Amino acid sequence: MTNTSATLSPRAAWTLILVASAVMMITTGTRLTSGLFLSPLNTATGLGVATISFVMAVAQLMWGVAQPVFGAVADKYGPGRVIALGGVMLAVGTAATPFVGSEWALLLTMGFLSAAGAGAGSFSILIGATAQRLPPERRAFASGFINAGGSFGQFALAPLMGAIIAGAGWIVAMLTLAGTALLTIPLAWPLRRKRAAVAPALTAAVPATPALPPIALGQQLRQALRDRSYLCLHAGFFTCGFHIAFLVTHLPGEVAMCGLPTTVSAAALALIGLFNIAGSLSAGMLASRYRMKSLLFWIYASRVVIVGLYLLAPKTAWTFYIFAGALGFTWLATVPPTAGLVGKLFGVRYLATLFGMTLLSHQIGGFFGAWLGGLAVVHTGDYSWMWYADMALATAAALINLPIREAHVVRTPVLAKA
Repeated sequence: MTNTSATLSPRAAWTLILVASAVMMITTGTRLTSGLFLSPLNTATGLGVATISFVMAVAQLMWGVAQPVFGAVADKYGPGRVIALGGVMLAVGTAATPFVGSEWALLLTMGFLSAAGAGAGSFSILIGATAQRLPPERRAFASGFINAGGSFGQFALAPLMGAIIAGAGWIVAMLTLAGTALLTIPLAWPLRRKRAAVAPALTAAVPATPALPPIALGQQLRQALRDRSYLCLHAGFFTCGFHIAFLVTHLPGEVAMCGLPTTVSAAALALIGLFNIAGSLSAGMLASRYRMKSLLFWIYASRVVIVGLYLLAPKTAWTFYIFAGALGFTWLATVPPTAGLVGKLFGVRYLATLFGMTLLSHQIGGFFGAWLGGLAVVHTGDYSWMWYADMALATAAALINLPIREAHVVRTPVLAKA
């Protein structure tokens, strides 16, 4: 494959984006339905909610650790083989989970193998793979579209897994997820090109990008970690991870505490995915027209309001559906502007690695969101303090994005008009 952003036709660009979105649909859909298995795993293994929450927290962290590691491999050798390897790891880890009975075995299958496999086919690798082949004016929309693919996976798989758990049992549901993960292997083929080969062409093809001398990955990482704007992105993304991991892990438990059936939690998770399709696409398009740091401020600030209104509302099924829809619109809408800001600050040569580092911070927050949620319910009997912490962190995240250095946007057409 020799296409670069200079020669990539609109049809080829859409093919690339759709393939990346399909991979994202599978890996994210598999990962974000894990909360549905917390209660069945507890019943089957007797390990306890706190222990299984800790395993799921480790999975959140491992997914984040895998992003910069696999991103660096993809930057050097190309994303195709990384995605294929991740598909195998995700399938094996998911298929093995129903047959383990100890905490250490569950940590190996769900906490490490499945999570790392999902990370190998996730945001940093997929957004990096497309960004290096598309001109700057198309990248924000592409990242939003890929992100929407993950949301569609959550929307499609959450109710499907809920139905399979209710009808055939949770083991059949997990084996179904494992089989679905294998579909990422053929999807990796269009993304197989070695990225390093296109970097010079890409630089020449995009005159708007300042010409910079070659820089090694280690030097680029050191430069980034001294940049205040990059560190602000990390801090905001930490909160995003805390928020998402807490909800995806413990929303089914919150629903159960309100005396509502499992179908409500499955439907709520599906609605989060459905509304985030609109949120992701909107964020991708708006990032081409407005300052990305402003978008991040409003996304995080809106979460404070949404959670506060939820706490005041009566806990009915419709409350959860409305709550899920509102949150879903902001759910992963932070990804396009965050990835876009990393690309603006440092270019796209090492985008998979640098954005992967921000995703690691995201998942460190995710570790605490999933783990502390389990501890909260064990020690206090409900999730009240977790909701308050979520609101406080979201407020901090909104404010910390304001000092990020970003020039005013020169408005350009999005991919849909290409």
